[in-house]
Amino acid sequence: MSERFDLLIRGGMCATPSGIVAADIGVRDGRIAAIGALGSAKAAEIFDARGLHVLPGIIDTHVHFREPGHLEKEDMETGSTAALLGGVTSVFEMPNTNPPTTTRLLVEDKLARAAQRMHCDHAFYVGASRENIGALSELERLPGVAGVKAFLGSSTGTLLLDKEDAIVQALKAGCRRMAVHSEDEARLQERAKLAMPGDPRTHPVWRDIETATRSTERVLKLAQAAGRPLHILHVASAEELPLIAAARDVATVEAAVPHLTLAAPECYEKLGTYAQINPPIRDARHRDALWRAVNDGLIDVVGSDHAPHTRADKERIYPQTASGMPGVQTLVTLLQDALEDPELVASSLDSIPDPLAVTPHAANSKAFGLREIIGAFQEQRMDRDVICVTPLLSLCCFDLSYTAELTPGDEIALVGYAADPSPPTPSHYFC
Repeated sequence: MSERFDLLIRGGMCATPSGIVAADIGVRDGRIAAIGALGSAKAAEIFDARGLHVLPGIIDTHVHFREPGHLEKEDMETGSTAALLGGVTSVFEMPNTNPPTTTRLLVEDKLARAAQRMHCDHAFYVGASRENIGALSELERLPGVAGVKAFLGSSTGTLLLDKEDAIVQALKAGCRRMAVHSEDEARLQERAKLAMPGDPRTHPVWRDIETATRSTERVLKLAQAAGRPLHILHVASAEELPLIAAARDVATVEAAVPHLTLAAPECYEKLGTYAQINPPIRDARHRDALWRAVNDGLIDVVGSDHAPHTRADKERIYPQTASGMPGVQTLVTLLQDALEDPELVASSLDSIPDPLAVTPHAANSKAFGLREIIGAFQEQRMDRDVICVTPLLSLCCFDLSYTAELTPGDEIALVGYAADPSPPTPSHYFC
C-alpha cells in the first residue's frame, strides 16, 4: 500500500546536509513525515516543485512591525503577510513600539493583537529600561517572549539603557541571551553636530566606527564579567568583528541585510535618506569584512532589520529624517542574489553559508534556545515550514506588501523569490 500524506511536494531541489538534492517531501499532521523518492505516494494536496529550490521556512529574528503606536508605518497583519510572501515563516518582533514593550501587560497586549492578525509564527522582545530591570528575569520567561533587547545607544523610539550601572544590572537580571543595539550614547551626543543638515552622507561620520567599537567592547566585557550570554545585533563595522571573535564564550552576532548589500557613499548618493539606518551603512571595506565573517563562520545570524517608515518620515531634511528601511519581504531574494557574486560569497545556493537566513542554522538555537531550528531538511518528523524559491525574475517595488511607501525605484532584477505562497492564516507564537 502506498504511503498517504496531507501534502506532497514533488520534484524540488531540497536543501539537505549533503547539499541540494532532488527529492520529494511528504507532510502529515503539520510535520515532515518523509523525504526522498515518494513516487508512489498519495496526498490530499500535491505541489509541483519542479524547477524550484525547496528550503526550510526562513526565521527572521529582527523585525519592527510598529504595532502598537505607528500603524501608518506597518502593522502586524501587513508585516506578517509581507514576511510570508518573501518566504519568512517566523519572526522576532522588536520592542521599540509606542508604548515600548516593557511590561507583562504590554507583552500580553501584543500577543492578543497577534492572535488573529499575525500570519506567521512569532515571538516578541521585551525592551530593557531602568524602570523594569527588576522585572526582566520574569519578563524574559513569559510565553511568546524571544528575550530581552537593550538599546545601548538611542535610535528609533524612547528605549535607552546607556549607563554602565544599568547595563550591568540588566545583564545580571536574567539568564537568557540578551540582544543589544550597540552604539555608545555619549559619543552619539558628542558628535551630533557632525550630522550636516541635508547631507545623509554624514550619517556614518556622526555615528562613526568608534561609536560602535566603544560600545561593543564595553558590553562584551560586562557580559563576560556577569556570565551572561549576549547577542550583538546588526554589526556594521569591520573593527567590531575581532572584538566579538575574542568573546565567543558569551557572544553571538547578527549581520543585517542592508549592511551586507549596500555600501557608502554610493547608497546615500543614490537613495539619499532612504539609505539612512542605525547603525549606519559604511563603505565597502566594512561590507566586505562582514561577508568574510559570514564565510568564516563568525556571523551567526542574518536578519532583515525590517524597519519601515512613511515617505514623509524619510523625506524630511536630514538628520530630522527617520532611520530604518523595510526588508522582511526581500530578505531571501537579496541574500540569494548576493550568493551569485563570488567576490562576496565563497558559496552558491548549492552550498549556502550556515548563517544566511535562507537556511537558518543551529546558531539560531544557540542564540535563542529554539527547538527544531536547523539548516536543512536533515531529519523527519520536524514541525517545519517549507518555502519554494523561483529562479531569476524581476521584482517590482509595487509587488511588495508593506504598509509604508518604499524606496524610490521601479524594478530590480534579483535571483530567487518565494513561489506560490500559501494564503496567510493566523499562526502562533513560539519561545
